[in-house]
Amino acid sequence: MPVIDCHGHYTTTPKPLDDYRKRQIAALKDPAQVPARDTLKFSDDEMRASVQSQLKFQRERGTDITIFSPRAAGMSHHIGTAAISLDWSQVCNDLIHRVCTLYPDNFIGVCQLPQSPGVRPDNCIGELERCVKQLGFVGCNLNPDPSGGYWTDPPLTDRWWYPIYEKLVELDVPAMVHVSASANPNFHHTGAHYINGDTTAFMQFLTSDLFKDFPTLRMIIPHGGGAAPYHWGRYRGLAQDMKRPPLDELLLKNVYFDTCVYHKLGMELLLKIVPVDNILFASEMVGAVRGIDPTTSHYYDDTKRYIDAADWLSDSDRRKIFEGNARKVYRLDRVAKRHPAVA
Repeated sequence: MPVIDCHGHYTTTPKPLDDYRKRQIAALKDPAQVPARDTLKFSDDEMRASVQSQLKFQRERGTDITIFSPRAAGMSHHIGTAAISLDWSQVCNDLIHRVCTLYPDNFIGVCQLPQSPGVRPDNCIGELERCVKQLGFVGCNLNPDPSGGYWTDPPLTDRWWYPIYEKLVELDVPAMVHVSASANPNFHHTGAHYINGDTTAFMQFLTSDLFKDFPTLRMIIPHGGGAAPYHWGRYRGLAQDMKRPPLDELLLKNVYFDTCVYHKLGMELLLKIVPVDNILFASEMVGAVRGIDPTTSHYYDDTKRYIDAADWLSDSDRRKIFEGNARKVYRLDRVAKRHPAVA
């Protein structure tokens, strides 16, 4: 049984990529700073060196394949224009493709979208199609708040977003709802903004009929679903008060949760509250929390060990969490020729 991690970010990119981004941002004030694409030339050896930490953790932790996307905080859709976001997204997505080509048994690509505040999501369709049809990616990260913590665009359930949902359905790929860096000093990006974004998306879905309009649309809410599992009774009660259907009917045919929960009791809560069919294994490594927990002497983001310790799970349950649900949600059978490890 391969263990599939549905949530990994390329946080260890070669340094020239950071330099490219700095020049891109500097060019907002000084057009002479606009970087040229041909400055981004990485050898295969440089690319291999950049992911050795991920490969090491895969070996040590007993995971096999990571569904891999550009660094979430690095998307920073609030910076610059839609044209800059497109250029930056293409650069980042091409690097993901390079990694997946070099290590097809270890990484499968998911793309960043060229979102920009106030710009209709239709603008992202071309890059989504390129990544899925040409690069063989299996999904995208969808930022519900391109403004970076100010929430200036409509809710995810507004028809504003429908063109991108139509394309996701047509391509038969899911979206992970993932905010980026916070430009609002009230919200630390990983400790507050990420969790706020997850929780907000869940509540938006609860109050809408989005999945009646898109019955095959698949959404993954990361970081264990934000506050949703912890407050499951609140959300069940709100749905009841609003005369909405029960959560299993309303959301759980379309909405999934990952296991980026960094302590044993939190993981147990997730596993006991959310149905097993809606949970996908994930660690976000190398990502938001990189240290070692002094109470366990293990990395916080070594999430597999928390699931292994859940002795009430059946073998069938574990298979769903570690492999089966990711295969189903990301339709991994379609990329088996490119990525033999999922064959």
